[in-house]
Amino acid sequence: MQEEMLVPLELAEVKESIRNNTEIAPRYAPTDDLRPSIETAMHATLRHRVVIHVHSINAIAWAIRLDGPEQLKERLAGLDWQWIPYAASGVPLAREVEKAVASSPETNVLILGNHGLVVCGHDCYTAERLLSEVERRIAITPRRFPKPDTTVLAMIARFSRWQFPDVDSLHALGTDAVSRKILKGGVLYPCQAIFLGQTMPLLPPAVVVSTFTERLNGKDRPPPFVAVERSGVMLNEKMTSAERATLMGLVQVTQRTEESARLRYLKGAEVTDVLRKGAHGSQRSGCEQTGFPLEERG
Repeated sequence: MQEEMLVPLELAEVKESIRNNTEIAPRYAPTDDLRPSIETAMHATLRHRVVIHVHSINAIAWAIRLDGPEQLKERLAGLDWQWIPYAASGVPLAREVEKAVASSPETNVLILGNHGLVVCGHDCYTAERLLSEVERRIAITPRRFPKPDTTVLAMIARFSRWQFPDVDSLHALGTDAVSRKILKGGVLYPCQAIFLGQTMPLLPPAVVVSTFTERLNGKDRPPPFVAVERSGVMLNEKMTSAERATLMGLVQVTQRTEESARLRYLKGAEVTDVLRKGAHGSQRSGCEQTGFPLEERG
């Protein structure tokens, strides 16, 4: 209710753009800088009147696992669901979805590999009820994590641009060995690369004492956060709301991922493609919002 963010589109024109692999452009837009979500193609491909796409932390915790489809069979039994292997947002993802539901038009739940969750319905109430049911079934209890070492973190706090997080769970990226191991492996999903970078800024405590200034504080564009092994996390005072929301989501995902789980990280070319487009290029997407959008189309 604070800013214009929705763009009206003609469904027939969107489908034509998908067929011709051309840019989905609005005929009418409230402002010149607004563009359709990059997920528009996926929404237009699905036949349901209401499509809800969320970056659910529970769904992503399953969507990054190589055994995700097998693990979800029992949890989602009785629902009309399908697993969609990772595909770049936009037309590539829309075509994978279209291919998957062509022979099963009753499909109304999609787990998007390395991405998130989609649920569909004939009205908002039905779709929202289904979303709640799926979330209930796939819910994962997060791991407990050691408390932060504020003595080490206080050394970083002496630098003017760094501050303690106001959410204690963020410290898990530094204090939880399993989370550190997971994030050292690479990028798990697109928003992580877009808002938090390709590599995790993880430092051993010794670096904090000796070379923190030249390693991080002296850079023109320091990272939005820094994790210190066995100590915790500090946030850059210039961290954006989108970066903060993405970091909080990443913590929740890693805390719901077992150490023994075999994970499917984004490949180098996939990360390059994501970053080349920036925040999904000139198109506005759910990744760019500070919350998780609920979208309806008629």
